[in-house]
Amino acid sequence: MKVILNQTVPKLGKEGQVVTVRDGYARNFLFPRGLATLADKHQLKALEVRHQRIATKLAETKSAAEALKEKLDGSHIRIEAKVGKEAGKLFGAVTNQDIVEAIKSQLKQDLERKQVPLLEPIKRLGSYRIQVDLHREVDAFITLDVVDPNAPVEAPAQAEPTEEAPAEPVEA
Repeated sequence: MKVILNQTVPKLGKEGQVVTVRDGYARNFLFPRGLATLADKHQLKALEVRHQRIATKLAETKSAAEALKEKLDGSHIRIEAKVGKEAGKLFGAVTNQDIVEAIKSQLKQDLERKQVPLLEPIKRLGSYRIQVDLHREVDAFITLDVVDPNAPVEAPAQAEPTEEAPAEPVEA
């Protein structure tokens, strides 16, 4: 079934795109939440008119998004989170709101929560590559480091394994 997306849906498409999805996914998920409309003749004509209207508006905002991409792309942010007894597992989760607040405090850039689409919350320590949707045609990628505030800081030389013997898992 062909549908027109009313909003950006992660791993499916961005607002205004015509995509093909399974009938059940459209009827049970996209339509009830207002994320998409059926792509019939009338809706496609309305979409063309809407694209022409917003094309000029998008051209203006695209240059601002490109400038913001230059500032954000490739940058690192750090979020401290409490860890449970099980190594590496967080008590709560890091959500897109937490990431937006970290970007605001560390990189001094204001974003909306919707601009950081996470498929699922981050529940483990580690380094993650996060996509930031700045514009319909402009995406930036930042690196998120989720760390334990109580863990001792390791020296960078200790983190790299030696080349002599590759590390193999030990069987117990």
